[in-house]
Amino acid sequence: MQPLDAKQEQQLLDWLTASPQHLREYLAMQRVAGDLGEALRGMDLDVDALLASDAAADGAASDNVIALPVPRRAPAAAPARAPRAHAASRWRLAAAAAVCAMAVLVGWAWPRTQTYRTALGEQRSVQLADGSVVRLNAQTQVQATLTPWRRTLQLLQGQASFVVAADRRPLQVQAGGLRVQDIGTTFDIALHPDQARIEVSSGRVQVWREDRPQQPMLADLGAGQSARIDIADGRVELGNEDVAAMHAWWQHRIVFRDEPLANVAEDFNRLNRTRLLIDDGDAGAMRLTGNLRGDDVAALRAFLDAQPTLQVYASADGIHVRSRAPTQTHLQ
Repeated sequence: MQPLDAKQEQQLLDWLTASPQHLREYLAMQRVAGDLGEALRGMDLDVDALLASDAAADGAASDNVIALPVPRRAPAAAPARAPRAHAASRWRLAAAAAVCAMAVLVGWAWPRTQTYRTALGEQRSVQLADGSVVRLNAQTQVQATLTPWRRTLQLLQGQASFVVAADRRPLQVQAGGLRVQDIGTTFDIALHPDQARIEVSSGRVQVWREDRPQQPMLADLGAGQSARIDIADGRVELGNEDVAAMHAWWQHRIVFRDEPLANVAEDFNRLNRTRLLIDDGDAGAMRLTGNLRGDDVAALRAFLDAQPTLQVYASADGIHVRSRAPTQTHLQ
């Protein structure tokens, strides 16, 4: 069976929960197998008896019942009339079985969502139910939704690395209006106000615009490759990265190569109470290259002081940086 998309999943759940008759017809069609898989394995559920016990209600179904084409058997000889109390008891048992089956089905198929957050200076790793591992940088929020058909993660803010476990269900990460489709890999996403940075250390990912699924993919990245993608217009800047440097932040290091100072400041501010504040757009757009400990404020100040086109000064609210003249500077 092909995986259902999100809209089809919701339509199936809406239809199943609209009426017990829908559930009975679905179970009769599936014979308590296929889609339900492990969820209903071992249940003693006689679907034929359940349908037969409700045959008298077929003509009185409510308006919201949409009948499915269920094969009908040829009429058999009329059995001896059962006592009324026995028939009522049989129907109560059948109804209880239907309710239990519906509860199991909805509980099995209903999306399970977990939200993970980190505070200032905090980093953590979490293992998802499928075995995938998400490593969150400081001040990061990730939401994970797992269903029987798909695995969807949302990077709502910050930076995270994803080590994806093999699974028949596809996995995708949504970040800043982008959809990153995993093809068996380990990758990193940093979400900035105007840009998303995606780096792949193993395997492969494909990147698409979430709001424009018909457009060609933005990037197809393999190990050691990266993409900076403008969130507003989808402009892509491809690059090659040192795989070891991609995960330097796991050791609280900030490694940046030809990176705008505004992004460096954001990475630094996740880890420190002392804030790095950019006073003007020219300074924020200046591209820098360096390798610093993320919690070493003195080293950062010395690095910025060494830039001839930057003016640096301290105040009660942090370290301020302003430009002397627009340019590009590199520290080798």
